[in-house]
Amino acid sequence: MGADSNDEAVQKIRKFVEKYCEKSGTYPHPDNEVTESVVQGLANHLVTLGKPLCPCRFYPNKEEEVKHRTWICACDDMQIYKYCHCLLFVNQQGLPITEYLPEDHEGRKTYGIVKDPTPDKGRALRHNAEEREADRKQRPS
Repeated sequence: MGADSNDEAVQKIRKFVEKYCEKSGTYPHPDNEVTESVVQGLANHLVTLGKPLCPCRFYPNKEEEVKHRTWICACDDMQIYKYCHCLLFVNQQGLPITEYLPEDHEGRKTYGIVKDPTPDKGRALRHNAEEREADRKQRPS
């Protein structure tokens, strides 16, 4: 697809980020280079795959991954735990919210417990946390 499609996708993703920050009570990363890199990656996937697949993960088959929905922005981890692997949706200091993550999650190990400044916002899929944790524990390490 052409440059117009990419420019349109970037604008669409920027608008999504703005609206999702309002909805979830988060902020875009304070380092604009971080935010812009993720926005560009999401826009690229929107153009090439038709969906804003998380650009911060490795996928053996991106087209197959899109079918699962797990890593479409805002990903399941963001909607369940309010945790953004990409650091796109963070607190005002630029840290990902880790308060709701399982104790042994890599986000908790890396950042410690980062409290949610707006617990009344976000986490639309919080009811899936127990099921998600059971699935995670069944996967081989």
